[in-house]
Parts: sequence; structure tokens; C-alpha cells
Amino acid sequence: MYNLLIKNGKVVTDKDTKHNMDILINDGKIIEIMRNIESDRFYTIDATDKVVIPGLIDMHCDVCEPGFEYRENLITASHSAARGGFTSITCNPNTLPTIDNKTVVEYIKSKAEMDSIIHLFPYGSLTKNCLGKEISEYGQMQLSGIVALSDGDNPIQENNLVKKIFRYASMFDMPVIMHCEDTSLSNKSGINEGYMATLLGLKGFPTIAETIPLARNILLAKEYNIHLHVTHISCSSSVELIRQAKKQGIKITAETSPNYFILDESIIDNYNTFGKLSPPLRTKEDINSILEGLKDGTIDVISSDHKPNTIDSKLLEFEEASFGMSSFETAFKLAYTYLVETKILTLNELVKKMSINPANILGINKGKIDCGYDGDLVIIDTKICEKINAKEFVSKAKYSLYDGMTVNTNIVSTIVQGKNYSFT
Repeated sequence: MYNLLIKNGKVVTDKDTKHNMDILINDGKIIEIMRNIESDRFYTIDATDKVVIPGLIDMHCDVCEPGFEYRENLITASHSAARGGFTSITCNPNTLPTIDNKTVVEYIKSKAEMDSIIHLFPYGSLTKNCLGKEISEYGQMQLSGIVALSDGDNPIQENNLVKKIFRYASMFDMPVIMHCEDTSLSNKSGINEGYMATLLGLKGFPTIAETIPLARNILLAKEYNIHLHVTHISCSSSVELIRQAKKQGIKITAETSPNYFILDESIIDNYNTFGKLSPPLRTKEDINSILEGLKDGTIDVISSDHKPNTIDSKLLEFEEASFGMSSFETAFKLAYTYLVETKILTLNELVKKMSINPANILGINKGKIDCGYDGDLVIIDTKICEKINAKEFVSKAKYSLYDGMTVNTNIVSTIVQGKNYSFT
């Protein structure tokens, strides 16, 4: 635990903005927020002309440890996430071994205490080994510290199994997080079924491969009254399904990532494997629907969708290349540039989607700047523009579709329970 005094910052929360405020952190907790706090006992940061926001919380990312440390490990993941303003991240369960029992949960948590500089909250797998065949033991994992149930990016195909999962999950106060993909329709492809796939002669991933399992999950969530959380929404029809489900009072929340409100399928031209994602990048019309869903609250959360892999796994023929890319260090900066600077969202609304909403969905005591909360904060400078340089990423995956792009903000410091990590 650390002691820290932040002076003269513009403090932005999900509800309001306060100018020239001081924040005092003692033993890792925020104890005072007011003007003109004086203390010689505390290390002081001058945040004049800077913005202070709650620490970001990432609801969808691959940490890769244990089992895939060559892609990413707890040390590189946590430093990379901190560089992107995340003070808390989750851990998808499709590791090796899979997070499908209390022993692995306990191992992840204890390893994170040693290696991670930020908070880590593991997900427990919905099915054993994330294979979509047999239900895991949720109760013991919950007692060991998981905050949600998920199979990561492994979609569950069998309807009867999903029914059993939702019925069993209704016994526990945890969200069920689903990646929606019908693999019999998606061709397990990383490109949208449309003009670009036809041009390149590739099998595409149609939007119905996302919306059919989404509709199934919504109906079952209604039947068993569970909290369904849907990951990386990519198309207009999914946004509309979620919008209608919310109007019916179904307990559903949804997320997307910057990829799906910035880039369209044209980025795949010339077989650009760095744009191979699941779900794939869609059309400009889908981007407009995602933006509208963010604006009207249909989409609750913006996650990084950090899915690192080796550069060699991307430099293959398109159908053989790996999915995903490094996103911790770019997610907030891109969201600020393409949402706040364009006045689609206010900074307060962006903070809500990247801090307070994830905290509320996961049931963790995070995401707020208030007395009694952990001193998890981010100091940003919105007057500085910088170019994204993937070669300088802390992540092991030093590649990005946004390499060379200019973003309109810079992260000055990430503060975790009062400990300051400065990036200036």
C-alpha cells in the first residue's frame, strides 16, 4: 500500500467533473477529495492541466498464462495494461491448464499477487477445458475468487448444453459471458462474408453466425433469469437484438472494442492478416450501428479485446494465420480519439463504459473516485497528440492495425492503490 497526493487535477467520473481538485491516498485508499490539501508526508504529483479518471477495467482480454507464456505472461500483460490505463484486468479461462477448477483459480490469483502490478480477476470456464462438452464446477471456483463464467472466445454450439449451463448458472450470482458464434455458419473465418471476402476468394463469417447464437442466448437468459453479458458485438443486427432484449427487461449487458467502431472489412485488402479477428471487422453500416449502440446505452462496455500472439503466427496465409492483436496499450486512446473527440460520447460517458460499468457488472469494488475506494487512478493529458508505435509496446505482441496512427491523448500515469507508474 502506498501514500500519494495528487494536486490540481481535473477529476472526471461517470457522473460529474470537478476542476482543480486534490486527491489524497493513504495506505492505498482514497481518504480525501477537496481543494488545497497540504501534506508534507505524502509523495505529490502535480496534475495541473491534466485529467484524472478512475482506473480502467478490462472485461475481455487474454493474459495467456499459464500455458502460453510465449504469447504473453502476467508480467508483460500487467505492464502493458498499466501502460494503457488499466488498473484491473480479467483473465479469460482458455489457458493451459484451463481455469476450470478451484486449484487453477487459486494458482492464478497467487501468481498474480507476485507478478502483476495491477489487479487481476479471473473468469471460470463454463465447460471443462473450454471444450463445450461438459459443465465445470462453478461453486468451488466462485468460492476461490472468480468473478464471472466464460469460455473465452470458444463458442458453445450445443443448444441443450447451453440450456443446462444457464439453468446451473442461475444458482450463482455471477454474469455468464458469451462469445456468440455458430461455427457451422461462420466457417471459423476472420473476414466478414461480403464484398472483401468475395474479392479475395475467402470463405466469410456472415452476421447470422453471430446473431443466431445471440438470439438463443437471450431467450435462455430470459427463461432462467440470469445475467448474460455478450462480448465484442460487431454488427448492426446484434445491436438491435440487444436493444430489444433490454426493452423487455432481460438482464443483458454487452461490450464492443475499438476495432468494431473504427475499422471496416476493407482493412483486410491484400490479405492483411493483422486484420484477422473473431468476430471479423464488418461494414461501415455496422460501424454506424455500433456507434449508435454506444451512444444510446445499448452497448454498456468498451473492452480492449487484447488477444496477443507471436508475429510469426500472423505472417502466414490468411486462412492459417492466428486471430487477434495486441490492444491493451491502444484501447483507451483510440476510444477517446474516435468517441470523445468526435463528440459521440463525453469523457464522463467513456469513463462509465471503461470503469464503472465493468465494475458493476463484475461486482467488484472498483471504478470510482470516491473516499473509501482503492486509489486506482489514471492521469491523462488531452492536450498531447502522439503516434502509436507498436514496436515500443510493452506487450510481447508488438504489432497493431493502428501502428503509425495519431491519437489525441496521452497517458501520463497509472496509479494502483497509490503506487504511481509514470510514463512521461
